[in-house]
Amino acid sequence: PRPSGCFVLVCSCSAVVRAWFVLLTVSLTCSQWFMISSSDEGQVIVVYRADYGRRDITTCSDGRPDSQLHNVQCSSPNSTEYVVNRYRLFGDPCGGTSKYLEVVYGCQDRTVACEGSQAKLQCDEGQVIVVYRADYGRRDITTCSDGRPDSQLQNVQCSSPNSTEYVANSCNWQNSCTVAAKSSVFGEPCNGTSKYLEVVYGCQGKSFK
Repeated sequence: PRPSGCFVLVCSCSAVVRAWFVLLTVSLTCSQWFMISSSDEGQVIVVYRADYGRRDITTCSDGRPDSQLHNVQCSSPNSTEYVVNRYRLFGDPCGGTSKYLEVVYGCQDRTVACEGSQAKLQCDEGQVIVVYRADYGRRDITTCSDGRPDSQLQNVQCSSPNSTEYVANSCNWQNSCTVAAKSSVFGEPCNGTSKYLEVVYGCQGKSFK
């Protein structure tokens, strides 16, 4: 059965508002299903916050009796974790209250470099790089898989623990940056596995540094 309440509909990384160096979108609609999608090639969605419940008496209130609107301390724990993990259901945090789901997300640039090549990070003129996340290893069986034997693709729990720190120290506050995707740079997280470097980053004006 469909869960009751009002859910957020958030779509498209192209219709966003710039706030600091990230792109943030918050959009509400009173439907029973929600969707988050990215329309910009080379970008990924980063969920910053999600909350299922009720925090005010006006949002998603049309057609609802007053008795379902007054509990504004209603919140499902772990809402953000659930959205990040592919939209699991939330349970009922407050019986008798009309609920909605609010998601705040941003669209960040993403670059991937296969092992042995270089990741290139680039911002527009007058902007500088801020690294959100980096990972050298393997998290799926498809990325950088061409020409690789299956035996080198199966370990998808492979990650160099200091990837983000290294790339951030190398690239933050620069207009452009190149990082080699090599175990000699990041260490060897998993022998016998074909690896790649994935970097998620944003661009901001120099005045924010």
